[in-house]
Amino acid sequence: MDRTDISLIALRRILRATEMYSRNLARDAGLTAVQLRVLQIVAEKGHATPTELSQRMGVTQATISALIKKLEAKGLLTRRQSQQDRRQTRLEITSEGVAKVHSAPDALQQRYVKQFESLDDWEQAMIVAVLERVSTMLDAEEIDASPVLAVGEIDRSH
Repeated sequence: MDRTDISLIALRRILRATEMYSRNLARDAGLTAVQLRVLQIVAEKGHATPTELSQRMGVTQATISALIKKLEAKGLLTRRQSQQDRRQTRLEITSEGVAKVHSAPDALQQRYVKQFESLDDWEQAMIVAVLERVSTMLDAEEIDASPVLAVGEIDRSH
């Protein structure tokens, strides 16, 4: 087998692992990986603003708005006007949302983060450089993405 085939097999394995995790999460928790990440961020301090979520996840306000609507419809998040600044919306996680966060399987990216952060700096830099290069090779630099390993659109619903 040549290097091209080996590289394509490695990419396919990454895609399949991500797809399988997403399918299991949807089956077990009724959420996408990105929806779970939104809940995890809000759960960290019990509340967040849409702007905080957008910045933290590296996605547009429109994407966050769509995610919030879906999570609100599922009864996992509530929206309230901020007491400090009435122009701001404060998102709070519901008890059902907390239960989803606690019962969800370990996120694929959490496993990745744990192993990535244990690598030496030079190896981390090498991996980042290679992944950015692959992203460029696939003309994917401008795709709206968050630091969540998931397949499909960020704001799709299940």
